[in-house]
Amino acid sequence: MDSSSRPRRRRRARRSRRRALVLLALALVTVGCGTAAGAMYMTSWAHPRAAEAVSSSASRASGGEETAVDRDALLAAAMGSVGVADGAEVSVAVLDPDSGEGASYGEGVFDTASIVKVDVLAALLLQAQDAGRTLTAEERAYAAAMVENSDNDSTSALWRAIGTADGLDAANERFGLTGTAGGDGPLWGLTQTTAADQITLLRQVFDAEGSELDEASRAYVRELMERIAVGQRWGVSAAADGAEWALKNGWLRRSTTGLWVINSIGRVTAGGHGYLVAVLSRGSATQEEGIALTEAAARAAVSVFTGDTGAAAGDAAGVQASS
Repeated sequence: MDSSSRPRRRRRARRSRRRALVLLALALVTVGCGTAAGAMYMTSWAHPRAAEAVSSSASRASGGEETAVDRDALLAAAMGSVGVADGAEVSVAVLDPDSGEGASYGEGVFDTASIVKVDVLAALLLQAQDAGRTLTAEERAYAAAMVENSDNDSTSALWRAIGTADGLDAANERFGLTGTAGGDGPLWGLTQTTAADQITLLRQVFDAEGSELDEASRAYVRELMERIAVGQRWGVSAAADGAEWALKNGWLRRSTTGLWVINSIGRVTAGGHGYLVAVLSRGSATQEEGIALTEAAARAAVSVFTGDTGAAAGDAAGVQASS
């Protein structure tokens, strides 16, 4: 080519750069829910993986492909604003059941403490379905006390009724839980689980598609999880923007270390949309510290979809802990 073509090449290069910048801006707005607040939301994610996700999305958009969002990267960035004390650990997972999109942060297997009570009830209902019967009046009384008030004696009675760990494990195999194992002997609170498995369990309760539980069983579990005792209404409910939530919490002070296991699972509504959330933690010095951690992690998880990053870093206010 002669020298007269060089200005044309420079003009094309400038147009290409401008087009790339426009596409990147559009990707930022798309991820940030299409608002000015959304653009600020993306700016606040000062995390390399999040930046890579946006850059990758812009590249795909310029090639005519569908834009994708790396929600794991966004959750990792959101968790950067969550205070985790030295020695404490947390794992969190969130799922939008409608789209099937989810995100997770942290790994490992955790003691369930009392969140296993949802699993125990699900196993009992599955066994009753298999036998072609409904729960007895005594079983329903135990179930209500177990979930609503976190009553341990009622849990022990139903733990024996389902066949202890063997019964729980058999039900969980059908539910699709692959990283959960029932506690030894009478120690149902030392059942081991993962955040991902707890999301799988929540789908059995809140999502009709693929559930082993029939509609009556699912509705019963949901009803109890919506009637948690007043002093226990903490945890994932902190991520809801109103009164629509259903949850079960677990708390256990380990005698060997004096440190706390604090867990929370459930469904919350934010921005008019429902999300399944599971937060598992251990190593908190106090129960209150563990509750604040689970609530902050729940907010961070839901913010991946709503863009409400300010809430993700908020302190748990007015928490009432109940043993």
